[in-house]
Amino acid sequence: MADPQPQAHSESKARSRPEAAASERSADVIVVGAGPAGATTAYHLARSGLDVLLLEKTAFPREKVCGDGLTPRATKQLVAMGIDISEEAGWLRNKGLRIIGGGHRLQLPWPELASYPDYGLVRRRDDFDEQLARQAEKAGARLHERCNVTEPIVDERTGHLTGVHAKLGEEKTPVTFHAPIVVAADGNSTRLSLKMGLHRREDRPMGVAVRTYFTSPRHDDDYLESWLELWDRRGAEDRLLPGYGWIFGMGDGTSNVGLGVLNTSAAFKELDWREVLKAWCASMPEEWGYTPENMTGPIRGAALPMAFNRQPHYTRGLLLVGDAGGLVNPFNGEGIAYAMESGAIAAETIVQAHARATRAQRELALRRYPKVLKDTYGGYYTMGRAFVKLIGNPKVMKLATERGLSHPVLMRFTLKMLANLTDPTGGDAMDRIINGLAKVTPRA
Repeated sequence: MADPQPQAHSESKARSRPEAAASERSADVIVVGAGPAGATTAYHLARSGLDVLLLEKTAFPREKVCGDGLTPRATKQLVAMGIDISEEAGWLRNKGLRIIGGGHRLQLPWPELASYPDYGLVRRRDDFDEQLARQAEKAGARLHERCNVTEPIVDERTGHLTGVHAKLGEEKTPVTFHAPIVVAADGNSTRLSLKMGLHRREDRPMGVAVRTYFTSPRHDDDYLESWLELWDRRGAEDRLLPGYGWIFGMGDGTSNVGLGVLNTSAAFKELDWREVLKAWCASMPEEWGYTPENMTGPIRGAALPMAFNRQPHYTRGLLLVGDAGGLVNPFNGEGIAYAMESGAIAAETIVQAHARATRAQRELALRRYPKVLKDTYGGYYTMGRAFVKLIGNPKVMKLATERGLSHPVLMRFTLKMLANLTDPTGGDAMDRIINGLAKVTPRA
């Protein structure tokens, strides 16, 4: 694909200087945060001809806590952005999911669908995020690194956003950026949303992910691996915890090993999840190398905001994408695919709104964004919230693990359900059941 702006990277560095012209601090859209959600939004906006400022508080490359495993949903979004996902470009492909639990070991390939590729990918987040941000930059977005947005600018007469205040560069020079539309892609903490009065809903599930890297002979595994049993063995009786462990080979001599847990258990607040991860790794076969001396970095943790836990997704010129809007899938803790998808949806909404003749018509178009999100994910996420409550009961979790994994057909259905991988039209009987359930389930 032709590079529409080959000098974008060098130009963005020049624009990041505090002495940049004031006109270069105005745009059609400001995107706050250059993670997967923000970079995808900025890419699609820029490709559609809009002037976009992409503001990232850190500098690339930068670390983010993640399992680094991408399902076919995320892979589809990378293809749509024109990212080179070949093995020669450093991507490790995976064929599906290996599930271990209840004395069973089941290997499930990704389903063959018209809507999604039949493979996933693995890439370190520090490199992954930068690739997306640079792709947005090549498309024409103006990227400012080390640009920490501190608060929104609100028109006192209309109550609408007109831009943001920020601190730029290592000197933290105060600067102001102006645009009639701002996209909050600033993650779970989303300072911008909080300043606009959008707080987290306590009735929605939250998760925590903790992970680290080990030098390991399992680094080139072509299946993502999920362990459905996490045990707390500290007390008189062993407790099964609500969550799962993962092992993802990185293809570079290391494995990403981590766990994701839900706040639906009494154990959620009382346990040190880093210690749970250490204990789980200690139970692994020694030849895998998941031992302290093979650890290549510290154990890090991050929150997983799920199932639309911050709403509304549009208000007064501000759109929420990715983790800022609680887009993480409650069934499996996947966030990157939904961050990128919501970014693409937000961009399409903004492009259509920008073409409207009056402010009232633009506002009408922007207010459609939350409805599109609910139509796309609402019923599915409602089912996910029910699922989260069920597996919060250790007895239910134990029964599901022991009985379910002995039925391959049931597990293929479960894989489609948990990974949200179905063809929306046509498809097989499993697709029709899952799509039908999502359609009739209330969208909240």
